Amino acid sequence: MQRCIATVSVSGTLEQKLDAIAAAGFDSIELFEEDLSHSKRSASEVRKMVETRGLRIDLLQPFRDFEGETGDQLARARQQLALMNELGCKKLLLCSNASNGCSSDAQRQIDDLHALAELAGSFQVEVGYEALAWGKHVNRWEQAWQRVAAVNHPSLGIVLDSFHILSRGDTLNQLDRVPPEKITFVQFADAPQLNLDVLTWSRHYRCFPGQGDFDLTRFARQLHQHGYRGPWSLEIFNEQLATPPRHSTAAEGYRSLLTLEKSLSE
Repeated sequence: MQRCIATVSVSGTLEQKLDAIAAAGFDSIELFEEDLSHSKRSASEVRKMVETRGLRIDLLQPFRDFEGETGDQLARARQQLALMNELGCKKLLLCSNASNGCSSDAQRQIDDLHALAELAGSFQVEVGYEALAWGKHVNRWEQAWQRVAAVNHPSLGIVLDSFHILSRGDTLNQLDRVPPEKITFVQFADAPQLNLDVLTWSRHYRCFPGQGDFDLTRFARQLHQHGYRGPWSLEIFNEQLATPPRHSTAAEGYRSLLTLEKSLSE
């Protein structure tokens, strides 16, 4: 497996995060855009920081509130895609729109996603569309897939995040509808079962696989049996992770992925 972790999952400066992630044994990172902006380094400098530690940037995230929005959203997207070229990153995570004013017209959403896919193709970048559990009109992975399938463009796929799927009580039982090559990226996060709104639950209570109540073994097994062979990535939002030494947090995350991998053969 290709083992990846989002920089938001580890505490410290970007340089400190990269040191901890590399020391733990990860292959790559999801670069959280706030980590990039807070570092005050150029994209080319960050790219070099990553590469000198034996890592790569597999995903830049998040790109928010695009489809169904007013204004020149493609101009904003063009800036993001140019940034990705400087970073040497080929995959962008697009979250489903969560703004109150976005259009509920599914065809407009599809048209916007098609325009973004066309633009991304010109930058040789792939966009992965993720259904946020609190998305305004698209908040389940099958809704996201319906739109990706309708766009039918090689530069647009789907991102599957265990928290967004399992917190909604959804499953991957209909995954056979999705060609494996259209799964752009997969993110793993566990969580305790709590009676909270999904946004609060996600932002404060995610944990590493095996530390919560989600059936991540089944989730991972379904993906593997379906033929997904891309990175397995950890995306954990939890203030408690900022308390332990960052090296132990990254190592703990790495061990959780190893345990999850081993569970596939049990």
